[in-house]
Amino acid sequence: MTESAATYVLIDGENLDMTLGQRILSARPRSDQRPRWDRVVAFAEQHFGGPVRALFFLNASHGLPVGFIAALSSMGLVPVPLSGPQDVKVVDVAIQRTLQALLLREGAVVLGSHDADFADDLRMLADGARRVAVMGFTEFLSGELRDMDHVEVCDLEDDVGAFDFVLPRVRVVAIEDFDPERYL
Repeated sequence: MTESAATYVLIDGENLDMTLGQRILSARPRSDQRPRWDRVVAFAEQHFGGPVRALFFLNASHGLPVGFIAALSSMGLVPVPLSGPQDVKVVDVAIQRTLQALLLREGAVVLGSHDADFADDLRMLADGARRVAVMGFTEFLSGELRDMDHVEVCDLEDDVGAFDFVLPRVRVVAIEDFDPERYL
């Protein structure tokens, strides 16, 4: 991989938002509770190097969220609004096609999702010749993604620092990482 090879960040917006809302906050996240996507871009640039090409995939079958699209664009992400038949998981299909297209390009690949549907395509990219990572909430990552050879795991809260507050997560903490201040 050359120094100028890009880092490709593919964000499964629905998956990350649903996990945050249903499994962590137990409510639909308010805008101030969502990840700071500009921090995700900055983390990818610092951690993986090269110019970052961050694609944010979202289902726009029921309309285009113009304000959200503008906010993503202003933070350096490329919104990818998709539509299709109700029985097609348009975001998954688009991310799978993008992962396949990246086989022909150099550069690191970071997938923001917990979904095992991407395991086969990610496994093809994770051949040890490039850096590959999954990013999300580690306790909710599919085992297929979490345990894949040559794939780094980046936690949105702990590693990326994408939130302005401590999330109410309950998870196993390795003793060497235990910080009592988090619980006091």
